[in-house]
Amino acid sequence: MDKRVLKQEMLKILQPEQVLADDLDLMYYSYDSSFLTKLERVYPDIVVLPRATEQVQRIVRFAYENNIPVTPRGAGTGETGGAVAFNGGIVIDLSTWDEIVEVDVSNMQVVVRPGVIHADLNNHLAKFNLFFPPDPGSSLMCTIGGMVANNASGLRAVKYGCTEQYVLGLEVVLPNGEVITTGGIRSKAIKNVSGLNLTKLMVGSEGVLGIITKIRLRCWPKPKARGIAMAVFPKLDDAPATVLEVYQAGILPSGIEILDKSAIKAVNQFKPEIGLPEDAEAILLFEVDGNPPSVEWEGTNIVEIAKRRATKVEWATDPQRMASLWEGRSVTATAAARVRPDGSRVFAGEDISVPLSRVAEALRAIRSLGEKYGIPVVNYGHIGDGNVHTAPVIDPENPAEAEKANQLVHEIHLLAIELEGSTTGEHGVGAVRRQYAELEHGEALKVMRLIKNAVDPKGIMNPGKLI
Repeated sequence: MDKRVLKQEMLKILQPEQVLADDLDLMYYSYDSSFLTKLERVYPDIVVLPRATEQVQRIVRFAYENNIPVTPRGAGTGETGGAVAFNGGIVIDLSTWDEIVEVDVSNMQVVVRPGVIHADLNNHLAKFNLFFPPDPGSSLMCTIGGMVANNASGLRAVKYGCTEQYVLGLEVVLPNGEVITTGGIRSKAIKNVSGLNLTKLMVGSEGVLGIITKIRLRCWPKPKARGIAMAVFPKLDDAPATVLEVYQAGILPSGIEILDKSAIKAVNQFKPEIGLPEDAEAILLFEVDGNPPSVEWEGTNIVEIAKRRATKVEWATDPQRMASLWEGRSVTATAAARVRPDGSRVFAGEDISVPLSRVAEALRAIRSLGEKYGIPVVNYGHIGDGNVHTAPVIDPENPAEAEKANQLVHEIHLLAIELEGSTTGEHGVGAVRRQYAELEHGEALKVMRLIKNAVDPKGIMNPGKLI
């Protein structure tokens, strides 16, 4: 459809400030955080910013009737090209629709629109002594709608799980413009096993089955206490072995993070005053939370277990000291980008997931692959659930290096599957990893396609993503 005609049609539904069609505006929607969209810049035909379900419904119905691709988008913090319109068409930006509709304290749940920022939601819930546990690293930017669409998690998934554990119901505009409510039209129940679980189907569907316009989330009481233990290991294999012993002792920390030698070096290079031990092969950070006596008991036992293998162990509950211990982990992502003065970190194969028993094997293999391609790779991540972040650092303006990076990332994805893991532990498939879908899922991929074709027979909803 001619872009001028498309703009005119959108202005019949929305106010002028809700319709973006200038080249400069469209440029901002031609990429996300992924390396893919740095290499392949594509523009939508138009961007719309609805702030009502009826507006989304009318836009999608028009697109369906005219076979126009539709790409839902939140804050654009994704790292897989999932919110970029590779087929052109309409980008529906939901990031300005940021209403917290209701906090139902007595039923420990909250209803929000998709554009609410994660950190803003938790700041609001704190007034009621509640919180929404999933905690992605992009908390200050990412939207709840994007978290639901990608089933986001983060540092504390080992104890609190992923977003899917907290989504009780959704309002969704289907590709034909119809609106459904999952989890029960009037339900405020926490437990509901009535009918097929369409809520879980939509969570993590990355916008290929519909557009989420309202979200009902379960909340938890805020923990009263928190503590952090840091353990320094001379041998890489001692880190996952210690994690396993902590689990076997009946302790479930809220988070367990690992920095391998590459991450330790990167942090010290970026911020020398942190002073992480250079001779260590790995550093573990255990976070525990709960009521004060249980936090102290768990911390004491983690320290005793870690001392069996670690050269240094420290435990802290003082907020200032905890912040100091955690600082090395908190700056790792930024530090990775500074490994080379002329380079930058690329987001491509950055969140593979492997069994805990094979984390050390994965880290060694990634180190070897980096050496094979001559690309420094900084490794860190959520060892508690086997989620490893790999940060290749290259000069993205150098075509030869970019090609080597793509080959490196391809081998990292294959490695994850070979080690009985997954190509993505938390950032999703998008356009970056769909080539591995058959290798990872086998015959189950056929069922995914059947569902997609049944819900979206014209294939207009976020085409080219996930499957």
